[in-house]
Amino acid sequence: MRRKVAIAAVLAATLFGAAACGGDDKGGESTKNPLDGKGTTIKVWLMVDAQSGWQNVVDDATARYKAATGGDVKVEYQQWGTVLTNLDTALASSDVPDVVELGNTQMSKYVFDGAFAELDKSKFENSANWLTGLSGACEYEGKSYCAPYYAGARVLIYRTDLFEKSGLKAPTTYDELLAAAEKLKTDNASDKNFAPFYMAGANWYAAMSWVYNEGGAIAKNDGGKWTGTLSSPEAQAGLTKWADLVKKYSKGDVTKDEADQDAIFAQGHAAMLYGNGWELGAVQQQRKDPNDANSPLVDTAVKGKVAAVALPGATAGKGIPSFLGGSDLAVTEKSKQKELAKEWLKYFTDSTANKGLIAKGALPNATNLMDEVIATKPDNAAAANAAKSSWFVPVAPHWADVEQQGVLVQMLRDIVTGKATIADATKAADEKITAALNQS
Repeated sequence: MRRKVAIAAVLAATLFGAAACGGDDKGGESTKNPLDGKGTTIKVWLMVDAQSGWQNVVDDATARYKAATGGDVKVEYQQWGTVLTNLDTALASSDVPDVVELGNTQMSKYVFDGAFAELDKSKFENSANWLTGLSGACEYEGKSYCAPYYAGARVLIYRTDLFEKSGLKAPTTYDELLAAAEKLKTDNASDKNFAPFYMAGANWYAAMSWVYNEGGAIAKNDGGKWTGTLSSPEAQAGLTKWADLVKKYSKGDVTKDEADQDAIFAQGHAAMLYGNGWELGAVQQQRKDPNDANSPLVDTAVKGKVAAVALPGATAGKGIPSFLGGSDLAVTEKSKQKELAKEWLKYFTDSTANKGLIAKGALPNATNLMDEVIATKPDNAAAANAAKSSWFVPVAPHWADVEQQGVLVQMLRDIVTGKATIADATKAADEKITAALNQS
């Protein structure tokens, strides 16, 4: 297996280096407590979301780690658009981070390639109840190579004031949602920028929920061979419904992705948005300077005028499956301080850290902590409930390549701009997905 070959190579290099410097001599380093961090600094890569959303959680976990080990921590914040390139470069060098955050859809490739060290799940709090949508990407041959960090489920965010003005209630079925969108479109026709339902045309996390709701899927694995399945009748039916929604009820640049959808909705010209649970707060308060993570938060035009529910499906009480997004954390196989890195990871994923994340509007990494979300963060209860009906990307070694190539993004852009029919766009996407997932 590729993972075994990769690990063998890493171990061989490690053992050779140890023999050369005598570090493993029984009278030397082997006698040192592996959790004595005095004089050491571990390097942690976190995505910028932590810096802007829950810096206090990072600081608290680091402080507890320092008190316990005497070691120091250097946190470097990464951007989603460049983290994979930066990680590939780092892993090919001797200057590697000790702990790395990746999105759960990005993790599988590196797990299969042997980039990360094995973790003992039993030493992590709540590991028996980790969300499978996060932990699934960490598992390989019965072992764990990363730990769930936080989750996010998509929900329907809607303007309570506009719904009330139009005599509407939160939709409980998809037909009610479409009827509400039509009524809102008519009642707000005087606003030329008004969108009954803002939907970024390149938001594949959203579009695939419609696909899975109709019984479709991105790809299937048959005997170890992957095949793209977006051209199936079920998947095309889901994409047809999604594209109709975009074309009839959204406004703005349909080629955009979801990166700034909260800022767009915050301007007050949209009635509904399919967003992450934490975006219920984000649409109400935005950074005064969006380019400065330390800039003060200011109230937006929709402050106090929004609520959230699970996006309804065909029948009341059954929502459209939500993508269970989020992040995982791993210790690199090339780290020279694996045990200390794992120790920091335990603090950053324990109940104390998760309570801090819950307070900031993120979903915790374990099912047993969801009740606290519902009890203490009623605005996020919809996301906690939505997480119960979810879908996840194919757990394949090369799924990250599909994302990096922008296969789904290009397919959706071709559909919403009319560059290609749904049949042609999905056929082209399937060919690329099949080729990417079956790389040797």
